[in-house]
Formats: sequence, structure tokens, C-alpha cells
Amino acid sequence: MDESTVETTGGAPAVDADALARRFDADRGHLRAVAYRMLGSLSEAEDAVQETWFKLSRTDVGGVANLTGWLTTVIGRVCLDMLRSRGSRREDPLDHFVPDPVVHIPSAGDPEHSAELSESVGLALLVVLETLAPAERLAFVLHDMFAVSFDEIARIVDRTPAATRQLASRARRRVQDTAPGPGPDARRQREIADAFLAASQGGDFQGLLAVLDPDAVLRADGGTLLAGASKLVHGAEAIIRQALMYASFRKASLPLVVNGQPAVLSVVDGKPTALMAFTVVGDRIVQLHVLADPERIAALDIPREALARAVHPD
Repeated sequence: MDESTVETTGGAPAVDADALARRFDADRGHLRAVAYRMLGSLSEAEDAVQETWFKLSRTDVGGVANLTGWLTTVIGRVCLDMLRSRGSRREDPLDHFVPDPVVHIPSAGDPEHSAELSESVGLALLVVLETLAPAERLAFVLHDMFAVSFDEIARIVDRTPAATRQLASRARRRVQDTAPGPGPDARRQREIADAFLAASQGGDFQGLLAVLDPDAVLRADGGTLLAGASKLVHGAEAIIRQALMYASFRKASLPLVVNGQPAVLSVVDGKPTALMAFTVVGDRIVQLHVLADPERIAALDIPREALARAVHPD
């Protein structure tokens, strides 16, 4: 469904501009969540939300029966165009790409296990979504995550509903075959992440083996400024060699929640330098995502008072 094919109630007056802006703000969080899942980039998601507002402000939607549904399909089309444009000019390899993290900083009165984020789609799933063709990603995200009908999605991708259903089916199989399953409760995930960090800092090979899945994957993204730090490491023993190699760099760290999963931020001289997020299934770490790109780390905008709470390992 695009701007010219919305369902209308017929004869309804144009919506007041201020009322329309307030209505859009009420849907902003939902639209950002759609765009983030589509693009895996917080800045691009904000751009997509802004473009959706521009389209809304230039369109008479006084007769639109379901404005949230209309906005959802509009931002879907915007994201699809952005994905297609990105695919034609993309230079960064996908094998070590880490999507933008959604960071939550637990406070003393905010137990980690109670933190619920609207953007809590895991980084591991976002990595899988990056491997899908744009139309497949759109069909899967809009249908499986936001319950948009195949009839509506078909108008965006310019295919039949049956063909659109097949797009979503192919994407779903890829996700089911590749993305990790659900993990234990948040408290247990944090315990396992802490055990990995303690074993790494202590050079405890057996301790690391105990918490890493044998087929675990480490994905490190240093961006353009630290391209040499980018790597993809397969297997527990290879990851352990990496962990022990960096164990001598005993930095202050701040526990975080990233996309609903445990993470730790490395802090040097009061500044964030790298982020490591853990994907836990059962009682083992199956994926480690390390973001070391200085530009993207700086863009996380971690408050100074939070960085001041970073502690050195014992």
C-alpha cells in the first residue's frame, strides 16, 4: 500500500496540521522499531522516520481509515528503497558487520531482568536479516514481526500476494536455519557473560570452554578507522585464543543491556572504546558481537555519569 492507494472513509475533512503532528508522534516509536528491523542502523532508521513524516505532511490523509497501518506501509516502502540503494553501493563486508546496538544502562533500582526494550530484537537476528534480499526482508519484517497482510505488502514490492508470501517464507526459513534460538532468563544470561569475562581476564582456558558453545562465533567490527580489528572467528578454541590474547588489556568496564541481551562496554580514560554483546542459548554463549568502530562507539552517547561507574576487574 502506498500513498496513492490508501483505504479511505470517503469525504472526510483534511486533518489539522498540529493534530497530525501529534498523531505522528504517537506512532513514532512504532515506526522507528519497523525501520530499525528493516535497516539495522539507528541513524538510517531515524532518516526513514523523518522521510515518512515528510510524505505524511504532503498528503491529505483526512479520509484514511487506519493511519498507523498507512504509516507502516509508507515507512516500509521508504526502507525498501534505502535497502536497494545500499545494496548497489555497499562496500563493507557482511561477514564481520555488527548492526547498531540499542543500549540500555541498568541503574541500581532497575534490575536487568526487568528491562524491556521495544527494540529488543537481538543482534544475531539482525545479522541474519542483513543477508536477505531487500524484498524478502520487507516481507518477513512487516508480516512476521508487525502482522501486516500480504495483500498490503504485495503493493509495496509490486508482486502478487502469493509471490509475496513466498518471499516471507524464504526469509523465514533462513531465519529459522541461522538465527539462534531463545536464551535463558536475563539474570542467567548475565551470569554466563560475567563468567566469560572473569575467565578471559584470568586466562582460565577451562573456564572459557565451560561457557562457550563449541561452534560459537565471534564477530568483530572495527569500521573504516579500525579495519584491522574486524574479523569473524569460528569455534570455541579459536575464540579462546582471541580472548586470552586480549586478557592483558585489563580495562575498566560497564555492564550494559544491548538489544535485550547482556553486554559490556570497555572504558579507557573515561571514554568508551569497544562494546561486546553476548548471545546465550541454554547455558552456553553461541555468539559474541564486538563493536570497536570509534565513530559508532562515540555515537552511542553514553552519559558521563554512567561511564564514571565503570570498574576495573579485581
